[in-house]
Amino acid sequence: MNNNIVITPVIMAGGTGSRLWPLSRELYPKQFLSVIGDMSMLQQTAARLSNIDHLAPILICNEEHRFIAAEQMRLGGFKHGGIILEPVGRNTAPAIALAALQAIKNAKNDEDPLLLILAADHVIENEVAFIEAVKKARQSAVEDKLVTFGIVANAPETGYGYIKAGEKQGDAFAVSEFVEKPDLETAKQYLASNEYYWNSGMFLFKASRYLEELKKFAPDILDVCIDAMSKSSTDLEFTRVDKSIFGACRDESVDYAVMEKSESVVVVPMDAGWSDAGSWSVLWDILSKDWQGNVTHGDVITTKSRNNYIFAENRLVTTVGVNNLVIVETKDAILVADKGQVQHVKSIVKKLKDAKRNEHHIHREVYRPWGKYDSIDIGERDTVKRITVNPGEKLSSQMHHHRAEHWIIVSGTASVTNGNETILLTEDQSTYIPLGTIHALENPGKIPLELIEVQTGSYLGEDDIVRFEDRYGRN
Repeated sequence: MNNNIVITPVIMAGGTGSRLWPLSRELYPKQFLSVIGDMSMLQQTAARLSNIDHLAPILICNEEHRFIAAEQMRLGGFKHGGIILEPVGRNTAPAIALAALQAIKNAKNDEDPLLLILAADHVIENEVAFIEAVKKARQSAVEDKLVTFGIVANAPETGYGYIKAGEKQGDAFAVSEFVEKPDLETAKQYLASNEYYWNSGMFLFKASRYLEELKKFAPDILDVCIDAMSKSSTDLEFTRVDKSIFGACRDESVDYAVMEKSESVVVVPMDAGWSDAGSWSVLWDILSKDWQGNVTHGDVITTKSRNNYIFAENRLVTTVGVNNLVIVETKDAILVADKGQVQHVKSIVKKLKDAKRNEHHIHREVYRPWGKYDSIDIGERDTVKRITVNPGEKLSSQMHHHRAEHWIIVSGTASVTNGNETILLTEDQSTYIPLGTIHALENPGKIPLELIEVQTGSYLGEDDIVRFEDRYGRN
């Protein structure tokens, strides 16, 4: 038995961006938000590993989130062991299987990787307690147990599943049963018994043991994942899983597929101020408040207002005589909700989808691997954007069938390819890109390039882009 196996963290960074709307969107879900401190939740997840002996973490995320995840890790100074791209979401059992297969492939000297499975959007206030729980779980995992972390419950929470602890086994307990989200009365009984823990969705186990149990209880999932990974491709730091194969995989959580069926599962208690940050009211619970019980972020002025969560992203937000509200302002949407009703934010997101609007899907300000753009004004046949290109970065060589573009340089230097001509433009200079012309934009300088782009034409959607060359693998 090798007791010196170094932990390989696996950070699952998927999500749909519905529970913390309008700050989170499908293309910018909550794990990328900085709502608790200066770092995003993904960065905080990577940072809390600093006092654990571990290899560079493997990330798993949606194809559309790949550049955000990579850039946030880079900006935070965190190394990673590769980013696995799920072409479609198929829940946690297949996602962990992909990571286990990749970790085994990456391992040196035929070592069996010890996987610490973490969600990128959890809040953990007591990192010392988190590290201590991981250390306690390690011995059980080395001994071929599948370890799940049970959160010490401090309230009769009805929004979490529970784990009932059985016989003590070292620093862990055998799992007596997994139970679904209870009603309030049942949750009160669980809390009073001191036998139940919240199901955190965090795990520690050998990669081989997980795959063995998955083969036993869900062989179809394992077969699809092996096939999809065998036909995966590498693009920069990303591993692209075969879409046609993985798309046929069954959607199943790791709890249903393996943990509730395996006889090798144990639970290690964790009392670390854990939360899944699953709603605006939960954020209000865990964040520091002013003397009137308000949590505020940004440019906020209140009077005679108590126990509110107020987030101002772009403008001044003021309140007078309001209590127990959630108010979230972004550049293109404002949410006002009763703090006790925020679980119904999802219904607003659904209505936006049904109405075929964009506010559930994407922010007005959109991040790209080369920088970002802000859609300042949108008309029927025209769009105005403020574009920022980072030093040394370049947009793809591309062409549009339905729109022309006019670029005005605000600051920095632009290298512009316009048809067969390449020119340098600086502050206050401009160029016109006719419809159907192949063009490219690059920042050759040492400071950010800022420009205003005016698009005109019969169709202005982002899918009217034919790429000919792209350093970010988007051809």
